[in-house]
Amino acid sequence: MILDWPDCTNVRDLGGLATADGRRIRADALLRSDSHHLLTAAAVEAIRSGGVRRIVDLRWPAECVLRPSPFAQDPLYVNVPLLGEADYAWVPENYAGMLECNRPQIGAAFRAVAEAPAGGVVVHCHAGQDRTGVLVALALLVAGVAEDDIADDYALTAEASRDVMVNTLDHLREAYGDVTKYLADCGVDATHVAAMRSRLVE
Repeated sequence: MILDWPDCTNVRDLGGLATADGRRIRADALLRSDSHHLLTAAAVEAIRSGGVRRIVDLRWPAECVLRPSPFAQDPLYVNVPLLGEADYAWVPENYAGMLECNRPQIGAAFRAVAEAPAGGVVVHCHAGQDRTGVLVALALLVAGVAEDDIADDYALTAEASRDVMVNTLDHLREAYGDVTKYLADCGVDATHVAAMRSRLVE
């Protein structure tokens, strides 16, 4: 569900997506967005007083300095950069390079969501497309959401091509067979996987 957070342009609740076992993603459990630096003061206070218990900012520290989060001093905020400093071959067709070259960072971000206090978690980067899209896809895969539905959600972001996420999920499946095997390489153990499922699924 697309949400109205004034001066954020790419906010939605992943609640309602179906899982393979016939259940659904819990409403208000996982939200994705673009950067919060333009949020109105009223929106910031509404988020603080609502059900959000953790905000995971996937941007580099330099981005956070340039465009500070209004939540940066709040206990609910954590900055967990999804990308390392090493260069890798970025291609427009998929995020395979991101998956392969940033495993420690992806593992840390996944754990930040899985280990959050009970309540809603917001994940964001700058535009809420690339880094956010990859982390959200991994969380939804663990929860049992179909790949087609994950790609459909990704494509709700303006200018995001559904094929990019389809190709990324194809790479993940072909290279690892199962998302948990990839996450294990990222330092995510069975406890974190179970915690993510419990957090997200009704």
